[in-house]
Amino acid sequence: MIANTPVSALIGLFLMALYFLMAIFAPLIAPYGMAEVVGGVWEPASANHLLGTDNIGRDLLTRMIYGGRTTIFIATAATLVSFTTGSVLGFFAAVAGGWVDQVLSRFVDLIMSIPTLIFALVVLSVMPVTIPVLIVVMGLLDSTRVYRLARAVAVDIEVMDFVEAARLRGEKTRWIIFREILPNALSPLVAEMGLRFIFMVLFVSTLSFLGLGVQPPAADWGGIVKENKDGIVYGIGAALWPAVAIATLAISVNLVADWVLNRTTSLKGGRG
Repeated sequence: MIANTPVSALIGLFLMALYFLMAIFAPLIAPYGMAEVVGGVWEPASANHLLGTDNIGRDLLTRMIYGGRTTIFIATAATLVSFTTGSVLGFFAAVAGGWVDQVLSRFVDLIMSIPTLIFALVVLSVMPVTIPVLIVVMGLLDSTRVYRLARAVAVDIEVMDFVEAARLRGEKTRWIIFREILPNALSPLVAEMGLRFIFMVLFVSTLSFLGLGVQPPAADWGGIVKENKDGIVYGIGAALWPAVAIATLAISVNLVADWVLNRTTSLKGGRG
């Protein structure tokens, strides 16, 4: 299987595995404590601090490792919330049809008419900004996009013969959704999941940069950019490292998502 995998997908898989392993084993590989001040302000890279120090003298590599852990955890959890909520509601709307479909779809249209970032900023400005709250808010807001995809896919599957046969056997809505539609809709959903994950990474990083994401002294990549952005004026690149991490993670996930799309026979047929 590896021999048939394109180089781009292998690079993507390697980088994804590297980031996720660093996130999982962050306490074991980080050279210092997350909030430990170990040097001067914005010290250059050295043997003791491979990426230098940040705006108050914390080891930047340590902050990057812990920041990646927080960013990836929040993005992964929010993506799972988004796909669980959006796909189940989308499948249910397609199977139920009628007024149920209309009510759910128009409600989703209403939520999508408000820019996601503005909606999140309004909600988070009146709620305690904790990691569970971030995950739920991000996941529910993004579930509208997943709902649209899931419903569109389910509408095509729902009229097929095997679904009609299940109805004639007297199967319930739950059976039709989870045993008939879901297995046949997994390919486009899995491919879309990678793209939504990257959106979540960018989303939480943006919120943290604006001050309504992960709160100090906890670290995430967007927060590290915010903390060190003033150093750019003086030629200090501490704020660039998390930007590079976000970019490489996005590229690696997109490379894997493209590979998944190319391996999906049904999507190939749809593209043609």
